[in-house]
Amino acid sequence: MNRLTTPQGEFDLARFPEDPRDQLRAWDAADEYLLRRLDGDEGSEPVRTSGTVAVVGDRWGALATVLAAHGPVQISDSYLSRRATLANLERNGAAADSVRMLSARDTPPERVDLLLVRVPKNLALLEDQLHRLAPAVHAGTVVIGTGMVKEIHTSTLKLFERIIGPTRTSLAVKKARLIFCTPDPALPRTPSPWPYHYDLPDDVGAVSGRTVTNHAGIFCAERLDIGTRFFLKHLPTRTGPDRVVDLGCGNGVVGTAAALANPAASVTFIDESYQAVASAEETFRANTDAEADFLVGDAMADVAPGSVDLVLTNPPFHSHQAVTDATARNMFHGARTALRQGGELWVVGNRHLAYHTQLRRIFGNCVTVAGDPKFVVLRAVKR
Repeated sequence: MNRLTTPQGEFDLARFPEDPRDQLRAWDAADEYLLRRLDGDEGSEPVRTSGTVAVVGDRWGALATVLAAHGPVQISDSYLSRRATLANLERNGAAADSVRMLSARDTPPERVDLLLVRVPKNLALLEDQLHRLAPAVHAGTVVIGTGMVKEIHTSTLKLFERIIGPTRTSLAVKKARLIFCTPDPALPRTPSPWPYHYDLPDDVGAVSGRTVTNHAGIFCAERLDIGTRFFLKHLPTRTGPDRVVDLGCGNGVVGTAAALANPAASVTFIDESYQAVASAEETFRANTDAEADFLVGDAMADVAPGSVDLVLTNPPFHSHQAVTDATARNMFHGARTALRQGGELWVVGNRHLAYHTQLRRIFGNCVTVAGDPKFVVLRAVKR
């Protein structure tokens, strides 16, 4: 936990799930810059915070917690961000209902008077969010975006310009920058181009040639990423009524492949992204008549211990812009708890991440099923 000092006060903040080994903070210079600007800095007037305040892409609830007195609406695609916000509100003495929380799949407010956008790493997610919010923005809406310099590109500014209105940026401070956008009600209101659909190649096992649905924000949304492609070629061959979990499911192509290869299996799709779980469900429904469960959550936290036969995962090794193994570590520990005796965890990952070291520490065993110069598929068994 760390303390954020702002013009609005001091706040104790942490990421979720809180891990004493994780030194990453729940905010960065971009959040600080935006909060200073709202209060009025360098001679500028304070920003009006009356009416409906919408905070989009608040990564760990820092912005919503600081602005809780104004009753903001937080719009996020991340379950972990929502849990972090609730925890941060509580540790700072704010009521849970002081912030109205919406997912990226929910209908946004009908009117927004102050729109604050924490620029996401994924440009497609920003595009979809701006399209969804544009009808709520009016000529008097104040629109301010924030991000680190490395997150704000010409393409970022063009999205604001095309969807909301004329856009300019601030000077950089501590490698952070603000985006100021003036709403233009005369701009045509076009629908979001998302979701995106594509057909899988013919050499990826049971899902070859099948159609995939990707909502905005999904990793590698316009094509099959090479890690998953490698995984699909080396999935286990199993029969019988297995309970299978596609952990960190993304668009659900791995779990769908498992269901098609073994119709007797029951599959649960889990991701912390609301857009990912929606994508997985649409991908699954389009390619099979089988039943499945779809869960937005924190890895395996909501799966009963000792209830799963097989976990399949391609864990992320980034948390926004930071490289970290905390997410993968949480997934591996959760998988071991959820697996039955003899149950298996199958992992694909970049070779350099050395997941085999963690798996041997957690499971006491790990074998390499397949590998190429870039990726490895690993198997660990619960003894």
